[in-house]
Amino acid sequence: MTDIQKMYIGGEWVESISGELLEVRNPATGEVVGRAAFGDDRDALRAIDAAHAAFPAWSRSLARERSRYLYRLYELVFQHRNELAELVSAEMGKPIREAKGEVVGSADYFLWYAEEAKRVYGETIPSSFANKRILVHRQPVGVVAAITPWNFPVNMVARKIAPALAAGCTVVLKPAEATPLSAIRLFELIHEAGFPPGVANLVIGQPEKVGEAFLKSPKVAKIAFTGSTRVGKLLMAGAAEHVKRVSLELGGHAPTLVFADADLDLAVKGVFESKFRNTGQMCICTNRLYVERSVAEPFVERLVERVRRAKVGDGRDPEVEVGPIINERGLEKVLGHIEDARAKGAAVVCGGKRLTEGDYAKGYFVEPTVLTGVERGMRVLEEETFGPVLPVAVFDTEDEAIRLANDSPYGLAAYLYTRDLGRAVRVAEALEFGIVGVNDGAPVQTQAPFGGFKESGLGREGGHHAMDEFLEIKHISLAW
Repeated sequence: MTDIQKMYIGGEWVESISGELLEVRNPATGEVVGRAAFGDDRDALRAIDAAHAAFPAWSRSLARERSRYLYRLYELVFQHRNELAELVSAEMGKPIREAKGEVVGSADYFLWYAEEAKRVYGETIPSSFANKRILVHRQPVGVVAAITPWNFPVNMVARKIAPALAAGCTVVLKPAEATPLSAIRLFELIHEAGFPPGVANLVIGQPEKVGEAFLKSPKVAKIAFTGSTRVGKLLMAGAAEHVKRVSLELGGHAPTLVFADADLDLAVKGVFESKFRNTGQMCICTNRLYVERSVAEPFVERLVERVRRAKVGDGRDPEVEVGPIINERGLEKVLGHIEDARAKGAAVVCGGKRLTEGDYAKGYFVEPTVLTGVERGMRVLEEETFGPVLPVAVFDTEDEAIRLANDSPYGLAAYLYTRDLGRAVRVAEALEFGIVGVNDGAPVQTQAPFGGFKESGLGREGGHHAMDEFLEIKHISLAW
């Protein structure tokens, strides 16, 4: 167990005002892996004040200076990648191989935005008057309150704060209370990289009270949030009081379409990766699988064979592919989806049970599960499961596949498998989703925009598009 960890405000490590502590437990074993200071709105307000005080100097700093800080942070994160990965695996159960990939990807965000800091361009527009010039200037929005989830506890932090800092904003981060340890270690590296006091601040605390402080403070110009659609809607409504800018990466309900002309082995590989990575606890993971009827039987046979080979266990074991569910509430939801589908006529062809024997006794483990015969009205086809459960349905035509895929209030990610180039283009363009993987179960890259349609959110993260979320556009009319 690590020592008690503090919050980072104004360039200093501080206790919470209340003195309250938070225990962090490994969901695979139930053991306490660390403790952290646990604050409330008072801590959030002092972090906001620190960020607000630091903003004028940071926003006016040269882009090259901000770039150097971010590049140094990239070097430190990459240097400490194994240590960070072990923290991620210990506090949220992620298989260690995946945790290492997450941390390396997080470092890449700091590297990418170290370069993007120097690419914030303005423009001139031809004037209608001889004695005027139209200049378009882009400048940072101000203090950014970033709220991140537990399922990617380093990556989500990097994806939010890297472009904000590159743009010249200052940041107050509230990580998920289930996974604060990796965020704390990341902020230790931010401190080591030499960022000026107040530029980046870390508050761990009660979600409702910290969120309320973010919403009510006029010093916060923008809220960047990843989490549930329900909470995202509350933040969006609350931000209206001060007309704060928001970017929201919310729930997903990703469909995967497997057409009869697909490379079935490639599709099995891609579906397994998309569904069971991070134990299915991803907003972009396959949540609904639709297979063309003529190949449904052989495809499901190959898929089930692969799923049965997956080793389940403590993520710190390098052989484990599927780890635990994050907590008891998440476990109950996953088991509830399985039982609801079973009760309504679905067949459990693989898995379907909680694992409780031996090493599984103290953790939140569910067998990787495949369901067939699923239909509308089953929760697993209408809600985000966030667990290792894959429902399979069939379709007969391309139009039907598109209709089934789009029949959701969510529009974050979708996937399709086909060898027909024309179909790939038609279907990808028809799908109402912000991310579409064509023969690709892992489409996310640092330089590509990440975000959704419909109730899956607003704004984009990743690539040069993310910089727009943290910059205001100013029109300067210069006359003489």
